[in-house]
Amino acid sequence: MRLLIVDDERPARDRLRQLLAQEEGISAIAEARDGIEAMQQIAAFAPDALFLDIQMPEVSGLELAASLPAPAPLIVFATAFDQYALKAFDANAIDYLLKPYGQARLRRALERLRERLQARAAQTMPPLVGEHGLQQLLVTERGVTRVIRIDQIGWIETADNYVVLHTAGKPLMRQTLAGLLDKLGPGFMRCHRRAAVQLAWIERVEALDKGDCELVLRGGARVPCSRQYRAALMERL
Repeated sequence: MRLLIVDDERPARDRLRQLLAQEEGISAIAEARDGIEAMQQIAAFAPDALFLDIQMPEVSGLELAASLPAPAPLIVFATAFDQYALKAFDANAIDYLLKPYGQARLRRALERLRERLQARAAQTMPPLVGEHGLQQLLVTERGVTRVIRIDQIGWIETADNYVVLHTAGKPLMRQTLAGLLDKLGPGFMRCHRRAAVQLAWIERVEALDKGDCELVLRGGARVPCSRQYRAALMERL
């Protein structure tokens, strides 16, 4: 089992690592100091599960949990605050460790993780993210990280090596359009070589010359749709 400890407090990370070192079946342990570093570690380290603090600067543990791509690592929240328990289990947490916890309590959490991982391997567990992909994205610009809800993104367009998310503030992500669409799921569809749209936002389709059309979204935004994508989009609608 590969585990990632995500906690902004070094003593908490050190103590959890010491406790985990006494358990069997753990092949590798990595650490992250905050949500941004955790996302980088998830991509590079590919953990089976996260031991995740909730109160952290910039991005909370709950926000991070809601931003994980599928298939997401399993989550055990480890926090000093008991008031987040309901929200934690709403985020598909496997367990909720209340600091300070001991070896026996940690062992029970690890047993739950092993059971869930075995069930996932046997393809008996449902995915941790719904069929429509992520619930939100974390976007960092100039040192500020924003939480962008997927249902608030009307459409997406390419801009050199970035994509523009057409929502409040129009944030930029360093990401290819194709790569982002893979994460977002079937609720979004490419409508142009440089654009994709959230299908639920389309209010009407206006025909143009040569088979092209224009998509009018809620709020009045107009998005180009080329004839190359028009038939498939109309079928989805």
